[in-house]
Amino acid sequence: MNKAGVLAEQQAAQYLQRQGLKLVQKNYSCRFGEIDLILQDGETLVFAEVRLRSSAAFGGAPASIDARKQAKLVRTAQHYLCQLKRIPPCRFDAILMQSTDSESIMWIKSAFTT
Repeated sequence: MNKAGVLAEQQAAQYLQRQGLKLVQKNYSCRFGEIDLILQDGETLVFAEVRLRSSAAFGGAPASIDARKQAKLVRTAQHYLCQLKRIPPCRFDAILMQSTDSESIMWIKSAFTT
């Protein structure tokens, strides 16, 4: 991952923690893919995808989480959940950024459903 991507993930994690979420794990990866951030929001486990796109061309950050990417995230989350004793309520959030400035963060809760 490039330097800007690492910085974006750090800022996203800090932002979500300021919103009251608790960081569980960063960069969970398995053979199906990677989840940038896993957090706890009350009883809900949140799988967060961080997207940094400086240009809105081709739909920008929101369009980059297409159906193929969503399917990879779901499979990766299922792999993670298999390791838990109890499966909590879950959701997939998107953290969209146009720059590594924390002011550019757009948080979309339940960005997609499974």
